[in-house]
Amino acid sequence: MIIPDYDDVLEAHERIRPCIHRTPVLTSSFMNELTGAKLFFKCENFQKAGAFKVRGATNAVFGLPQDKLSRGVATHSSGNHALSLSYAAGRRDIPVAVVMPRTAPEAKKAAVRGYGGKVVECEPSTSSREEVFAQVVARSGADFVHPYNDPRVIAGQATCSRELTEEIKDLDAIVAPIGGGGMISGTCLTISSIAPEVKIYAAEPEKADDAYRSFKAGHIIADDAPHTVADGLKVPLKELTWHFVSNHVEDILLAGEQEIIDAMYLTWQRMKIVMEPSSAVPLATIIKNRELFAGKRVGIIITGGNVDLNRLPWNTN
Repeated sequence: MIIPDYDDVLEAHERIRPCIHRTPVLTSSFMNELTGAKLFFKCENFQKAGAFKVRGATNAVFGLPQDKLSRGVATHSSGNHALSLSYAAGRRDIPVAVVMPRTAPEAKKAAVRGYGGKVVECEPSTSSREEVFAQVVARSGADFVHPYNDPRVIAGQATCSRELTEEIKDLDAIVAPIGGGGMISGTCLTISSIAPEVKIYAAEPEKADDAYRSFKAGHIIADDAPHTVADGLKVPLKELTWHFVSNHVEDILLAGEQEIIDAMYLTWQRMKIVMEPSSAVPLATIIKNRELFAGKRVGIIITGGNVDLNRLPWNTN
């Protein structure tokens, strides 16, 4: 297992800088009053391809040696890594194939195709995803860029919290969503290296709480096909992300489905920004655990804004 270090983060940031946005950090007096904390929202929903995952995907693609370019890259993803890898591959003019659950939002499938990616559908389970993906790679010989269990990807994701800590000083904590753990691992990598006093909290849906149960048990527990409105957080931890989570995360906090939807709605309503359900989980856990964050300076990573506008979770009729 190759574990990236902070030098890898610095190299990644230089490599990807021409291809990404340095996303803004926004504040809200309403959210501060609601939570009793001073919140700083790192808005990766304004990132290229609409999500933080373009950082890791771009680092992996632009780090490929010349002799691997002709076969392209491939991955499996419920959405944001899929379209991020498609974006990055398009910037380097190489082929990309993506295995996606047939239930993934149509907006994300359309975005992948729009960036030139080939979508191969599978059933909405981890086992089906990995089986179909193995067939794709066997046919193409493409370089596998894992959505999160990849040192190149984690080093790229780590650049997000680097930017946040450069802009906002004296944070007490950072809260980010956790599914497979790519963003939280990148956050752990940066913060443990340059601001170890900052506490890192992971936020997870109650209905996809395998990371929470893994954290409490001390070993990885994987669910095959959890059901949650936070569609980007359904995947399990892997060996590399577990390394960062088990060594550097302070705690994993849970939010219920309605709490996630309410936090998403509140952010749309009060901050006027589009975020997807997975991005709302950190705010939902902060609202739920006000006493933990009261009086603290807290960074929140809004991981993406690729939501299907025809299937907003508060419009169920």
